[in-house]
Amino acid sequence: MQDVGNETLDCLVVGGGPAGLTAALYLARFRRRVVVVDAGAPRAAWIPKSHNIPLFAAGIPGPEILERARAAVRRYGVAILPGEVTQLRRTGGLFAAGIAREDGTRCEIRAERVVLATGSVDVEPALPDLPDAVRRGLVRYCPICDGFESRDRRIAVIGHGARGLGEAAFIARSYAEDVTLLTLGQPLRLDARQQEIVARHRIRVIEQPVAALEQRDGMIAAIRMGDGAEHRFDVLYSALGLTYRSGLAVALGAAHDPSGALITDAHAQTSVPGLYAAGDIVRGLDQIVVGMAHAAAAATHVHNRCGLPTEDEPEAADAHPG
Repeated sequence: MQDVGNETLDCLVVGGGPAGLTAALYLARFRRRVVVVDAGAPRAAWIPKSHNIPLFAAGIPGPEILERARAAVRRYGVAILPGEVTQLRRTGGLFAAGIAREDGTRCEIRAERVVLATGSVDVEPALPDLPDAVRRGLVRYCPICDGFESRDRRIAVIGHGARGLGEAAFIARSYAEDVTLLTLGQPLRLDARQQEIVARHRIRVIEQPVAALEQRDGMIAAIRMGDGAEHRFDVLYSALGLTYRSGLAVALGAAHDPSGALITDAHAQTSVPGLYAAGDIVRGLDQIVVGMAHAAAAATHVHNRCGLPTEDEPEAADAHPG
């Protein structure tokens, strides 16, 4: 395993999405020694256009968000290392990250502190001959981000159980009156309260499996069910949940919820001293601006604690903002 220099970093940022790059930007402006390791698969890259970042009233595509953020970080000379952190361990009061680089070589980076911004991956719906519908943008995943642009249209939600019904109800009470819940063959067993929600919002529930899709002009134009019925929608959303990329933190004993999302304090620090988390990997609302807020809090706390032992850190002092 090759060493990337002998210098110990103040902080290693794992993940090159909006949250990770925001953390790196703050740390660079604090004049801290920081490197970003980026596996190159941020969830933000799938966003057709985000409308919830106030500086971009007309919306901004996910890839452009990422490119702007990378450019901002590079202005301060921060290295963005293509590769994947495959192991994270504690040694001698430091974190040691084993990295598989994009060129096939391996290296190790040591840092006093680590910000994990590895994000999450949407569970793809089991649609015939279309294994990556969310990744390709044929099925959307964030009605908070773009539901307003879909208002008063025919909307289908792919999901089942409480999660699927909850998202269908959210869209019905927020944006549209014509909402259908597609369970893809999963039976939807509703209690009395859930039945009342379906009735109140006039949500149509279709439990038959999908037999075939018709694609046209880069969109899913029609869905044909197992019983032969055909349905057409203007917009489809997936509500099948996320797979959290939290394995590095969990292996160190970081607290997490049953789904794998990490639990952090007000400074975005996990239950492992010196290990922070930002973005979709954290339990809570999955929004770019929220992830950036996590990153700002984490980076500021890292800066104020640099040089202190992580095993016995004091509480935040009034003299140190953040």
